[in-house]
Amino acid sequence: MSIERQRRREGLVFLVLFGLTIPAANWLIGNAGTVCVPAGPCLVPVAPGVMAPSGVLMIGIALVLRDLVQRRLGVNWAAGAILAGAVISAWFAPPALVVASAVAFLLSELADLAVYTPLARRRLVLAVVLSSMVGLVIDSIVFLWLAFGSLEFLAGQVIGKSWMVVLSIPFVAWLRRRDERIGLSPA
Repeated sequence: MSIERQRRREGLVFLVLFGLTIPAANWLIGNAGTVCVPAGPCLVPVAPGVMAPSGVLMIGIALVLRDLVQRRLGVNWAAGAILAGAVISAWFAPPALVVASAVAFLLSELADLAVYTPLARRRLVLAVVLSSMVGLVIDSIVFLWLAFGSLEFLAGQVIGKSWMVVLSIPFVAWLRRRDERIGLSPA
């Protein structure tokens, strides 16, 4: 298989996975957790004594996948994925969370893109970590404020999303090493 074909195929896989994180996050927040708050989110523990809405797990990985879409398919595909993701987010969000979900997604992913882009060619792992951290903080603040008018679960949101970013680091590092070995440069 040609290197260009491999890049495109992997990019499309990352794109599909990115798109799937959005409905998964919206489903989790209303249906899965160790505790489901009446007329509120379902929660999961993310640290001792710290709970977060369960959808945070998918949003943390969405930020990483957006970076990988850009790495494989380019910034235009990543920007298109962000816009499509905001629409998907609004489509799948519970009615009370449509605006919060779509706006938080759009702003956090655009911030992720802005931080990732200048760093990605030279320091992939650092670019993924820093851009994801910026994106997850923005996503957490915007979503919680718009959805609930409160930042009560901010620490849990940030911790939960950060776990997913940390868990992705070995894969991103492996991908960078493999790309260098086979001569697969970023898009």
